[in-house]
Amino acid sequence: MQRAIAKADVLIEALPYIQDFRDAIIVVKFGGSAMEERRTVENILTDIAFMECIGMKPVLVHGGGKAISKAMGEAGLQPQFVRGLRVTDAATIKVVETTLRDTVNASLLEILALKGAKAKRIDGNTIFEVEKRTVKDPATGELLDWGYVGDIKHVHATPILECLRNEIIPVITPLGHGPDGQLYNLNADDAAAAVARELRARKLAFLSDVPGLLKDRTDDSTLLSTLHIKEVEELIASKVIDGGMLPKIRSCMEALAAGVRKIHIIDGRLPHSLLLEIFTEQGVGTEIIE
Repeated sequence: MQRAIAKADVLIEALPYIQDFRDAIIVVKFGGSAMEERRTVENILTDIAFMECIGMKPVLVHGGGKAISKAMGEAGLQPQFVRGLRVTDAATIKVVETTLRDTVNASLLEILALKGAKAKRIDGNTIFEVEKRTVKDPATGELLDWGYVGDIKHVHATPILECLRNEIIPVITPLGHGPDGQLYNLNADDAAAAVARELRARKLAFLSDVPGLLKDRTDDSTLLSTLHIKEVEELIASKVIDGGMLPKIRSCMEALAAGVRKIHIIDGRLPHSLLLEIFTEQGVGTEIIE
């Protein structure tokens, strides 16, 4: 009986959060090595199914880098990266599309169905208008070319909103289409941030394989639980924010400027980290606010 009462106490403790977040749109980006462990994936998707069940409106944008690299190897293709982004030629984009749609996305939909949630794949190339990404190397001035990798210019939100109105969880692949109809590979962080901006989401959560933003990447005790936008440039200058974290934080800044209220970087390997971040005062990752 005491265990049952304790469980009821937990539900009552969560009641103010449940009331506050009813009908709130929460965009979740799921990626990194956290996607490689079946138990981790099931824990995260259980959280997302729970969120939808209590009246929240989760939107899931996923990556799939390791699955793509594996599929490329099986196809005899050698993965290449420039500044953390996959070089995507004509052969690679076909593997990327097939792997994201038929392997990664299909698996997520299957697990959500087992959790009793209604979910639907949204192919990113039906909602993301993009242009080819080209950037000059600041050191050499050389034009960097990733092939079929795009920058998002517009998000068509109607298919996402239609899912949410029908209590269906949209599960979105990070692909886009160019002006000529060409398929482009997208950075999943950028895709999630673009969706959050377009929907004016209440929250944007990045689930990966890091605890959050660390002052010292070798010491989890240096976790920054809260990051204000005004602190970002100083942390970039001191190299606390660099590498793959830099474009993620830049995307966060753009999302906040567009009206997203809070952004979270969370370790998806921690059981129920998404619920802990949303439904507790302490949280478990880094919260980014203005």
